[in-house]
Amino acid sequence: MTARKRSVAGAAALVVVAAGVGALGAGSANANTKIDWTSVPAAPVARGVAAPNGLSPQLREFIAAQGSNRLENPTDLVRYFGYLNDGTLVPDPANGSAEASKTEPDKNTYLRLGGLHGADPHYNYGQEFVFQGHEGGKAGYITRVNLDADPAHRVTLLATTLADGTTPIPNIDGSTWDPWAKRLLLTSENGNKGGVLQATPDIDSTVEDISDVLGRAGYEGIQNDSAGNLWLVEDSGGSSPTGSTAKNPNSFVYRFVPVDRTDLKKGGKLQALQVTSNRTRTPITFQAIDPTHPTGGIRTDDQKDISSYGQVFDTRWVTIHDTATDRSGQPFDANAAAKAAQATPFKRPENGVFRPGTKFGQFFFTVTGDTNTTSDANAGYGGWGGLYQLTQDNPASDHGKLKMFYGGDQEHTGLDNITFVDADHVAAVEDASATVHNQRGAFDSAYLFDVRTDYRKAGDPVRFLAEGRDEDATMDALLIGSAGFHNDDDNEITGIHVSNGDPSVNGILGAQDPKPFKDGWRMFWTQQHGQNVLWEITSTN
Repeated sequence: MTARKRSVAGAAALVVVAAGVGALGAGSANANTKIDWTSVPAAPVARGVAAPNGLSPQLREFIAAQGSNRLENPTDLVRYFGYLNDGTLVPDPANGSAEASKTEPDKNTYLRLGGLHGADPHYNYGQEFVFQGHEGGKAGYITRVNLDADPAHRVTLLATTLADGTTPIPNIDGSTWDPWAKRLLLTSENGNKGGVLQATPDIDSTVEDISDVLGRAGYEGIQNDSAGNLWLVEDSGGSSPTGSTAKNPNSFVYRFVPVDRTDLKKGGKLQALQVTSNRTRTPITFQAIDPTHPTGGIRTDDQKDISSYGQVFDTRWVTIHDTATDRSGQPFDANAAAKAAQATPFKRPENGVFRPGTKFGQFFFTVTGDTNTTSDANAGYGGWGGLYQLTQDNPASDHGKLKMFYGGDQEHTGLDNITFVDADHVAAVEDASATVHNQRGAFDSAYLFDVRTDYRKAGDPVRFLAEGRDEDATMDALLIGSAGFHNDDDNEITGIHVSNGDPSVNGILGAQDPKPFKDGWRMFWTQQHGQNVLWEITSTN
């Protein structure tokens, strides 16, 4: 391990480089690219042993915030960036080894905004900010990490309740910035109780639930396109057929077409992606995979085809809800509506992004899969998950083409958050689960994929981040199953995010070609659970 000092807004920062320890073999760098990052070995699992993060030697990472950062404006419920105020920040043996609830800051949204305020009216908070919704704990909340600020003003609590001042904010997963509405958009991955919130970016944020327009579903990924539409990716796990360790596809990809892109509350059409079978030329639907069948939808011909390289499918968007005809103003079950409209379910898609330079004509989204190495759908039926590419003439097109860009395997599974690093390279990170960690003997990793590569023939993607397990998560792993213990164990990679912070329409992710670590382009990720660290990755050059 090599360390050096770097000033980050007046706070001490930690440097972590490649760990140099391995489970699963290390690959070689892809020399035929502008980005030449070297693969590192995955961090191995050992009971009771913490492991440092490993990074490509061309990269460094620095702590931007961590769970124990005290908020500049704490409340009785929330006092720290990544913990609720309901216990000690480490296990207390005198109190049954209980500890504070960890709130898991999730997807990051980086913005350069002027004129924002904090708890101190006399302090200049700068213009560089990273926003998070929080996923775990008894309640959700929204934070803003002030990258230009000193430690005392480093993290601002924006809100714990909706605009009515009493309704708690639900747990939050995804986030993005809507430049037309000038609101943060945040998703709650909570099945038919989930939904979408919109929030102003300053202290005392006005937070509104707009699920009467966008529906309730296990929404996680959310992105704008250049036409002002919203693309939503759902993560709702399916049931397992009797005797199977696999799960039925049960999640959908959505597009919302607003009436007025400057005010989403005015309504619009919610659509879901429908994929046509290459065998029958009929839609691949939840009904077609028949979860009542002895093998459910886990090993049908269509599920095999949609999980295979070389197959290209016709797609269309089907409208599942329209506020012009439903004037009730009440939330609705988007997942049920997608099934009724014969949309196509996937095995837990989680996040999606547009490829820069395609005029929002290519959309890549991850599918987590079954997160179990014993799944009987792993071999050829999508149990390992992967990456899909949806291509359309333009983002408003009703028809397109879908293909499997990358099919996962035991070493690369549970793909979750995703971001483009430049026009030709997309980064995707694992949320493989503690179960998979123990089964394969390796923690989560982040991979760099070259979208010009045919991975049927090429080698593995570059593992540029081998997540370890910090000391707090290591202790939590030992306490799992103990009476009164309520936190997660192993660390998880989330919130991978590359942006130049441009809050204008031209700054929508996918509108500009990223220039990694140059011209204001910055890269962040969150090491969830454990110490809940927000990292910034930089170049060694």
